[in-house]
Parts: sequence; C-alpha cells; structure tokens
Amino acid sequence: MNNNLVILGAGISGLGCAHALRIKNLPYRIYEMRQHWGGLCDCFYIDKFRFDRFIHLSFSEIEYVNKLFLVTPYYKQQPYPYNYYSGCWIKHPAQNNLYNLSSSEKTRIIADFVNKLDMPVDKIKNYEQWLRCQYGDCFAENFPMKYTRKYWTTEAKNIEIKWIGKRMYKPSLEEMESSCYTDKTPNRYYTEEMRYPKEGGYKSFLLNIAKDQAINFNKEVIAIDTDTKKITFFDGEIIEYTKLISSIPLPEYAKLIRNIPNVVKNACEKLAWTCGVLVSIGFNKPDIAKHLWYYIYDEDILPSRVYSPSLKSPDNAPKGCSSIQAEIFFSNKYKPLKISQEEILKNTIKQLSVIMNFSKNDIACSDVRYEPYANVIFDHEIYKNRKTILDYLLNLGILPIGRFGEWEYFWSDQSLMSGVRAANNIYGGHAND
Repeated sequence: MNNNLVILGAGISGLGCAHALRIKNLPYRIYEMRQHWGGLCDCFYIDKFRFDRFIHLSFSEIEYVNKLFLVTPYYKQQPYPYNYYSGCWIKHPAQNNLYNLSSSEKTRIIADFVNKLDMPVDKIKNYEQWLRCQYGDCFAENFPMKYTRKYWTTEAKNIEIKWIGKRMYKPSLEEMESSCYTDKTPNRYYTEEMRYPKEGGYKSFLLNIAKDQAINFNKEVIAIDTDTKKITFFDGEIIEYTKLISSIPLPEYAKLIRNIPNVVKNACEKLAWTCGVLVSIGFNKPDIAKHLWYYIYDEDILPSRVYSPSLKSPDNAPKGCSSIQAEIFFSNKYKPLKISQEEILKNTIKQLSVIMNFSKNDIACSDVRYEPYANVIFDHEIYKNRKTILDYLLNLGILPIGRFGEWEYFWSDQSLMSGVRAANNIYGGHAND
C-alpha cells in the first residue's frame, strides 16, 4: 500500500487517527499548520507560566482514551466550580445552589419554578423555551439566558436543543427549596472526577499518541484540488493524496476547494461559531485563585469563564506563584470582534481585580491572544448546512474529523475517537483491532 493517505491537522483528532493507523503499521502522512502539535489541547508559556489553549480537564469514561491518557501521572480533581453573580459567589450549578441569593430573588425563582411552563420536549422550539420549561422564567432569564449571550454570543431563542444532553442539571422543587436554606448541597456536576497531568499541561495526556510521529509542521493548506487530488501549502509545496482525512474547520472549505458548488459554499458561509480571546495572568503570590474554575453571569464583565492553571497543577506556575486564564467569546455571525485585544486585556484585568481582590503589583505577567475557532454554535440551520457540506466532502473522498471537522460539540476524548473512527472507516474497520 502506498503512503498517499494524508491527515491534515495534528490536534487530538488527527493524532488519534495517526495512532490508530500506526499501531497496525498502515502508512500515512500528517501535516500541521502550526509549529507544534496538539491543536486546542496545546499549551504556551509566558515567562515561566504555562497556560493551556482554553480550559481542559479530562473526565472521560471511554476505556480506549483512558488507556492512552492515564499512563501519564495525573492529579484527580473534584469538580467544585463556582458562579459569580451580582457580587456574590454561588456554588455550581446555580439552579440547586440558591443559598447566597437575596430573599426576594429566591422567592421569585421558586415561584416561577412552581409555575413554569409544562411543555413536551418534542414541542419545544428553541433553547429559551427549554430553559423556561426547566427552570421557570426568573432563573432562566437571570442565569442561563445571560450566560448564553456571553458564551454563545446570541440569544437563547436562536439556539436549538439537541446538544444539551446531560450538560444542564434539572433539579426537583425540593432540591431548589432546600438550597435556599443551606449551602450544604450535593454536588450535581455531570462528572464526579476531573483529571489533569501533573507535569507539562493538558497536552501531556497526548504524549503517548504523539511520540515518534513524523509530523510536517508549518503546513498551512491554501488550496485543495479534488480533481487532481493535490494539496497546496502556503510555503509552495504541493503534495498528492489518494485518501484524505481532515480536521480543517468546515467553513474553511469555501475558500480552499476550487470550483466548490455554490450551494456548498453558501452552507459553509451560514455556519456559526464562536472565536475566543484568552487573557492569561500570572501572579507573584500563591493564593490569588480561590476556585479551580468559575462562571460569570454579569454581562458588563467581559469574561464568561475563569479558571486557574496553577490549581490544576502546581507545575503550571513557578514556585510561590499562581495563575488564572479568562475566556471572552465573540462570533462570526452574532457578535464580531470589534475591540482591540489590548483593550480586552486591560478591561479584563481591571474587572477581575475587583472580583478576585488582586492589584497590579501582584501581576508577574499577562498575555492576550485570539483563537479563531472556539465552539460550534447550534443555531436552527446547523444540521441542514452541516449535512450539505459533509455529504459533499464525503462524496469527494474527504473524511472530516474532530470538533470542527465534524462540526459537533465534542469534548477532547470524543475528538480523539473521531480520528480513530476515521482510521477504521478508511481501512474497513481494521485500523484499531
């Protein structure tokens, strides 16, 4: 067999695919547009502080993934996230942790929960309706609907509901009422344990599948000729392929594939996604971060989520120091990025200094950077447009993988398995026997 199977992307899905092929001695070549492997599971350094690209903690229950990940020494973290809302701290999820709210807010939330709309799930038309049906108007409007505008960058009514799964906890009336009088509530997070490498950042979990891979770096694709089956890279190199597995985000094909049909190009242009601005801050004190991560509902505060690399692992910061990273989201369709990254950095530091009680003198380093793809937005046209593009690519012999290749709400373990499935599909299910 020749080696004209090409994998585009050395993120977790591309590496998962390459590993599944390698263990069966099946030939392939792998190309990565960046200087490093890992994709969104990669990390970067500011001085001696290490930061991941977005928050990463593994809670995988997939045996195949854990056999690869857990050969790496790791910490077990209990998932006790918090929420910041109107000046007070609330345990997560907020819907069964109402203790720190004012009496009037508790009363309104409970009353609206009792009188919430009762509608069969198959009759619910959008995420806003789903939220109102699950939690009542008051809680829905002040918590998840606000967070949706920050995290998804659009109104909840613009989002469908198939993606929710077990991500949103649905409490009983008894739980909500009980949480009004005590903060000793059971943890209702959707997993009981989070795992993070002791050294090297989250990407260390991928070392077992990345080692000894012959990755071609700095290979940004600028054109794919599906007639001649040739790929052109930014550096001028042109390669041929017989089979192509790709983690390239679906919208990018509108400009990469020559003579792409208008119906497919239009579908690419209609997809919606968030981009992210990461603000990373290192401190010269060990105790600035009090929570592993927390969510911010206040819409006048830029970040949606804040988490602490140094609490995930002390190895992520110099001895005697600590660190945080904040995520601020924008989108191509609903909330374009119109302010400078420098302004985002300045405002985020100012806002978080009030929330977390630190001063400029406590800051050892700071950084701001932009990620063009963060999350898929599940608007009401996603499935129609996604199907149009995927059907077209599959008919051309291009097999998409990963979160942005399959255009799905994948966690990291699901992205890895996306690559493994592609390897199996390419070679008739024998790549991972």
